[in-house]
Amino acid sequence: MLSRIHPLAKLVVCLIWIAVSIFVFDAWLQIFIIAMAALALIVLERRSVLLVLALMVPFALFGFGFLTTSVLFRQESDFALQMARETPLGSEAFSAGIVLFLRAIACGMVSAVFALTTDPGGLIKALMANWRLPPSIGFSLFAALQLVPDIASEAQQIRLARAMKKGRPPRRIPGPLETASLVIPLLAFAIRRATRTAIALEARGLSPDRPRTIVGAPPFRRGDITFAVLSLALAAAAIWVVIGTGSG
Repeated sequence: MLSRIHPLAKLVVCLIWIAVSIFVFDAWLQIFIIAMAALALIVLERRSVLLVLALMVPFALFGFGFLTTSVLFRQESDFALQMARETPLGSEAFSAGIVLFLRAIACGMVSAVFALTTDPGGLIKALMANWRLPPSIGFSLFAALQLVPDIASEAQQIRLARAMKKGRPPRRIPGPLETASLVIPLLAFAIRRATRTAIALEARGLSPDRPRTIVGAPPFRRGDITFAVLSLALAAAAIWVVIGTGSG
């Protein structure tokens, strides 16, 4: 369902939710944002619960650094301490640290929702069509999207060629030495592709003052507006509940 939402509408909504997570220093609001992001992936996108939990792990590790810094080393900001006094969850240092910990997960999960439900090509076309992204930047991003999987394929071909030369099957996961030996050939491959891409972009005449036709740009629909209004209303309601609870 979220995959059908216009990329720019989804981008604006996700940025607003991240801003809410950053500027409203409240643990329960962070938990609410995490829950909404998880439910969006599980219920609307039918993603596995294990996948959603796995997505939280790197953000939790990142947030754990804030928690340990706050609790063990007492290196939190004055703003965090002031907000922690208003919403105590134990000591001031622990309260500030746990909110920062949850904030890292909340912002990461909102970003994950956008990344997992948005087609990169559609996003670039929408930026070019609606937000006047320069064609040179747009086509460069398209070239990068094509280059990343090609580099992975090239690395696999190099590993297979080396394995055939040695007469044994390649390892499923390359070791540190094998990974280091792939750097130079993959760098040479990337440079060749970048040179060809630059020539192709130059041949297209990507001047900014020339009118262009963008094929396949996603159009705005009524459902996109409904999604944006409901999402922003939910964010406003969550802020109102937090402010009302804090003032009470």
